[in-house]
Amino acid sequence: MKLLFQFDFNLSPARGLLVIYWREHQVSSRTKKFAETLVWGVLEHKGEIDKLISEAAENWRIDRMNAVDRNVLRIAIFELLYLPDIPPQVSIDEAIELGKRFGTEESGAFINGILDRIAREKELLPASAEGPKAEEKSG
Repeated sequence: MKLLFQFDFNLSPARGLLVIYWREHQVSSRTKKFAETLVWGVLEHKGEIDKLISEAAENWRIDRMNAVDRNVLRIAIFELLYLPDIPPQVSIDEAIELGKRFGTEESGAFINGILDRIAREKELLPASAEGPKAEEKSG
């Protein structure tokens, strides 16, 4: 999330920022590999991901969103769409916690609402318990 946040505000090439970031932040090779998977995946699919965010966030332009919220959403949506080994609810829960930790007081609820909507539209989460049952829909 910190790397993507930096990319939002820095015009330097991504590879250069990664070199500097890893020089300043010592992590395990496994953590580094996963972080880079997220960064490169988000950057590669940014257009598609941002379109989904814009469609789900009624009355919110993506460039007007809090930068933390925007980048947390990008990571979670990349995970939802492209990392099937991560359960959707885990991605959503982690995103909410990141939003609460690094964002504003409203970030957790905002992130939850957008991710829940996208996950349900993509049929990655079960229908709400309050919603109609499958047999009621077909009959």
